[in-house]
Amino acid sequence: MAWSTRQLAEMAGTTVKSVRYYHQLGLLEEPERLSNGYKQYEVRHLVRLLQITRLTDLGVPLAQIQAVGGAGDDPDAALRVLDSELEATIERLQRVRGELALILQHRAPVDLPPGFSEVGGHLSDADRALVMIWSRVFDEPAMDDLRTILRDEPRTSDDDEFDSLPADAGRETRRRLGAALAPGMGRLFAQYPWLADPDGHAEHGSASSTATVGAAVTELYNQAQLEVLYRAYLVSAGKDDDLEALETALDAAGGAEPASAAAARGPATATAPDTDTDTHTDTDTDTDTDTAPELDPRTRP
Repeated sequence: MAWSTRQLAEMAGTTVKSVRYYHQLGLLEEPERLSNGYKQYEVRHLVRLLQITRLTDLGVPLAQIQAVGGAGDDPDAALRVLDSELEATIERLQRVRGELALILQHRAPVDLPPGFSEVGGHLSDADRALVMIWSRVFDEPAMDDLRTILRDEPRTSDDDEFDSLPADAGRETRRRLGAALAPGMGRLFAQYPWLADPDGHAEHGSASSTATVGAAVTELYNQAQLEVLYRAYLVSAGKDDDLEALETALDAAGGAEPASAAAARGPATATAPDTDTDTHTDTDTDTDTDTAPELDPRTRP
């Protein structure tokens, strides 16, 4: 009994294109041809094609079929590897389904890192982006603490005001909001001391992590928000001299505009507002020991 390519494919429940592809990969032996050039497949070709289709149904990659499906071969080792890979795939898919269920349940943004769907739905675009960056910069214990912060810290009207604060917010507004956010920031630094020294949680080295987070904060938040975070940090840390230096520099610069990004990012990256005056030169900000508020992605309660 002999079959054409189309007949062979139909009997094996596959396609002519697949049969030809298996020939190209060397999985299926080419049959003899008649004088008119037509292929004539025999029983052995059908058996081999049925082996191939069965193995592909089981999920065996084509690259491994040669090792698994040869006559007389012991396929146990290859099948055990395949079983382990399938187990890992099933676990991943189950985890993804669980995350999708939480996203749908809480109507959370899909771009939040795993485990944040339940706690991050209220985050602003900037806060959400910073959490995403944190997840690639700091280790899992740090992210666990962040989840706890987002879950347990009540959101206040000050948070809402901060999120909507315009870049040209007045100085009194910036001063008032910084003072309002300071207690929550101080509480978080007291409860999670590593926030002041995150080197032990940096995935890619402390210098790289600090630079990455600092750059993100500077780009994600406007000048008024950055100054508010800096003010909150200074108030919470009891750095009255630095706060006074900030006010003095703002006075010298005209007082109306927010401090520059370098100043607002905190004493770890700047010594005073970056103005055109020399009033900041006497400021003592302990630049070697202090930590900027951007190391806490949610520096307000």
